[in-house]
Amino acid sequence: MHENQTKVVREFILPGFSQTQSIETGLFVLFLLFYVSTWVGNVLIMVTVVYDNHLNSSPMYFLLGNLSFLDLCYSTVTTPKLLADFLDNEKLIPYDQCIVQLFFLHVVGAAEMFLLTVMAYDRYVAICRPLHYTTIMSQGLCCVLVTASWMGGFVHSTVQTILTVRLPFCGPNQVTSFDVPPVIKLACADTFVIELLMVSNSGLISTSSFVVLVSSYATIPVKIRSKEGRRKALSTCGSHLMVVTLFFGPCIFIYARPFSTFSVDKMVSVLYNVITPMLNPLIYTLRNKEVKSAMRKLWVRIITLG
Repeated sequence: MHENQTKVVREFILPGFSQTQSIETGLFVLFLLFYVSTWVGNVLIMVTVVYDNHLNSSPMYFLLGNLSFLDLCYSTVTTPKLLADFLDNEKLIPYDQCIVQLFFLHVVGAAEMFLLTVMAYDRYVAICRPLHYTTIMSQGLCCVLVTASWMGGFVHSTVQTILTVRLPFCGPNQVTSFDVPPVIKLACADTFVIELLMVSNSGLISTSSFVVLVSSYATIPVKIRSKEGRRKALSTCGSHLMVVTLFFGPCIFIYARPFSTFSVDKMVSVLYNVITPMLNPLIYTLRNKEVKSAMRKLWVRIITLG
């Protein structure tokens, strides 16, 4: 008993999706394709926004470019380690590396929540106050809001990290999925208060941001009287709502509940860590004529220069 209490966990075990090596190899190829698609899609959006004069002068596309950068960072925090583990039989992660990855995961994740809220406000102003849109959503204000999103993510993640590193870990060391709740469950101490703080922190941020987002988008059609105006508004906000649902749904499922473990937690974690950052560029480009037109112009420019 005394030996178990003095033992310090220096690494965590990340169990794979399957015990069969051929399945793990197949999953490696699949997730590698996801990761490459995430890079290609998000980099393409960022380059398009930067090089198209119309897009880079629009607050909406400025925010979209920043969202793509966040998606790229979000996926890169955990996906390379996930890919390496598919080819590694031990699947270990040192304690220090685990804490660092969790810190950056929450910095980027919370920053994306705040940025999506900013994008909802941008659409509200553009549709409901079109004559004052360029005055309200100035380039300076957009830069301030993006910076505030990053700072909010940093403060949120710092709180999460401090609460985590203060806990003693003396075994077991097998993490069911890579996120804060499964790590907290491994602490050899009473974590009830910590769990409440974690839920009130992450759960409150994700749930309240989601409610604000949905409420903001719901008021837009109400304020527009014409059917044609409502149709255009719904078309414009449709892609944003799809991204919001894909991102906030898994986050709320993981954090806005007591720290009980479900068998689907690992799949939910993969959804918002790997799949969602890949889908965001597809959702925005497939539903946005201006982005598709700008991408075609960029492609023609590249071919001409080549």
